[in-house]
Amino acid sequence: MAYSEYTDQELTALLKEGDREAFNQIYRRYVQYLYQYAFNILKDEDECTDAVQDIFVWLWENRIKINVNVLKGYLIAAVKYKLTRVIQGSKRRYEILSAKPLQEESFVDDSLEVKELKHAINEFVVALPERSRMIFEMSRNEYLSNKEIAARLNISEKTVENQMTIVLKKLKSGLGKMSFWSTLI
Repeated sequence: MAYSEYTDQELTALLKEGDREAFNQIYRRYVQYLYQYAFNILKDEDECTDAVQDIFVWLWENRIKINVNVLKGYLIAAVKYKLTRVIQGSKRRYEILSAKPLQEESFVDDSLEVKELKHAINEFVVALPERSRMIFEMSRNEYLSNKEIAARLNISEKTVENQMTIVLKKLKSGLGKMSFWSTLI
């Protein structure tokens, strides 16, 4: 049977065994779809290509540890989190966030792993002290820079930096076995 006829589950199982052709088939199956998803948000070919390539490099390097039930959902979620990081560091952040993306109906993600990740992050955020929670939410949900957060809360930029460092270390530690996600946060 040709690799193109394998299901995502079969390809994922072969990938975990180090089958390079299974990886290549996953790449061929999803690279354009993920690129289009990223381009819909970033509108920059180079940034999109880099983001998608980073996801596939990570997938290959961590193939033994991954535990994926729905490959397509997993890859879409990975791109979403990668794009969040790209946007946060981009000089075009305001431009990207103010642009109205195309409808995302075809990009709905019901992956169990993504739901578990969102739940774990929400539980973590709710348990944070109020100021830490505010800083984290402004950074991750409103995409504000440390400088903007500091101005809003009337605190130093260094305080914001320190709080984010502490919170992200705790979050990464708390996610533990979800190591892929912690690298993207």
